[in-house]
Amino acid sequence: MASRPVVQQQNRDEAGQGGVKQKNMAAEGRNRRALSDIGNLVTVDGIDCKPLPQVSRPVTRSFCAQAAAAENNKKSVAVNLDGAVVVDGVKRAKGAAARKPAQKKVTVKPKPENVIEITSDSEEEVKKDKGVNKKKSGEGSSRKKAPTLTSVLTARSKAACGFIEKPKSQIIDIDAADVKNELAVVEYVEDMYKFYKEVENESRVHDYMNTQPEINEKMRAIMIDWLIDVHKKFELMPETLYLTTNIVDRYLAVKTIVRKELQLLGISAMLMASKYEEIWAPEVNDFVCISDRAYTHQQVLVMEKQILGELEWNLTVPTPYVFLVRFIKASLADSAMENMVYLLAELAMVNYATVMYCPSMIAASAVYTARCTLNKLPEWNETLELHTGFSEPQLMDCSKMLVSFHSMAATENKLRAIYRKYSDPERGAVALLPPAKTLLAAS
Repeated sequence: MASRPVVQQQNRDEAGQGGVKQKNMAAEGRNRRALSDIGNLVTVDGIDCKPLPQVSRPVTRSFCAQAAAAENNKKSVAVNLDGAVVVDGVKRAKGAAARKPAQKKVTVKPKPENVIEITSDSEEEVKKDKGVNKKKSGEGSSRKKAPTLTSVLTARSKAACGFIEKPKSQIIDIDAADVKNELAVVEYVEDMYKFYKEVENESRVHDYMNTQPEINEKMRAIMIDWLIDVHKKFELMPETLYLTTNIVDRYLAVKTIVRKELQLLGISAMLMASKYEEIWAPEVNDFVCISDRAYTHQQVLVMEKQILGELEWNLTVPTPYVFLVRFIKASLADSAMENMVYLLAELAMVNYATVMYCPSMIAASAVYTARCTLNKLPEWNETLELHTGFSEPQLMDCSKMLVSFHSMAATENKLRAIYRKYSDPERGAVALLPPAKTLLAAS
């Protein structure tokens, strides 16, 4: 740090003439700054101060920059002589000293010099090549690729051989409209149906009719057809009907029964299903009355207890109705389409031959057959295949069976409950529509 210059007073007797000497003291030699101008002369009574000779040095750019910095940082010198203060050559009384605001001098910055870079010819050529490559890459990103001769020939060969690729149909998000519907449980619905598909075979019944000595397929069909009438009269939920049939088949698969108790099994199974599915389930006496008092109140309760014991109280099973709700939604069905699907599904319920198929297969086949019956195009698409898990060829055998059931519904004399139910205009009278016999001719 540079020290402040101080004017020292010499002994007047020893020196004939006194003078004021000024020194520049610095901590290090590299911080010394040359004085460009000394204009402040100290005048004391009886003492004449002569200016020191100026040092002549060559002016350079670095020197000018340092001189300008020194002028900006220079402070006014105050000398205390005989109680007086001398500031910038002006003698002032003590205590009246005031700092003079530093005046900023205008410094002229040197003009930047033009630097000429000398490069070799090889470097210039490399730079030019890089610029060309960048331009070509930019053009390539915006320019479409031209078809090659190989791609053109391949496309013509496929067209000549008949291998024309069909545009893929877009998979529709069937749950998009129910995102805000909490009852639709959109977050869990896919996991739920994945679970249903995994466990549907656990509650699936096998061919049990050979183990029943007193009943046959026709008796079972008559009993299920009668239960459909009872279900309609009591105005029960659709889930109740499908669960009733499931309970009947599962019980008959593990327990033999006599012919006179078959109807008792039916009303007891519907009583259990009503307690499971309905808000207000019919009472035991209601089922006793509708069976024309063929059984007593106590018999119904005993049969109910036997069924629960054989089924080990397992009533939570995926029925065809569980899959029908999802598959109908995936098909974007209208009211006519929905009624036709339920008609075919209930026809499958009545006929014992469909026991060999799993519930999801029956539901998917009912949707496919209904689309063919109503001439819905396309008959099967990727959205339905995704949600059902079945392709069109996999459904063909079960669909042909449903078409045959539909064809016989109008001519069957003893099994008329379903035909009457879906001949009602409130259900679109879909039972009166001609069946899709084109499926029977399909190989």
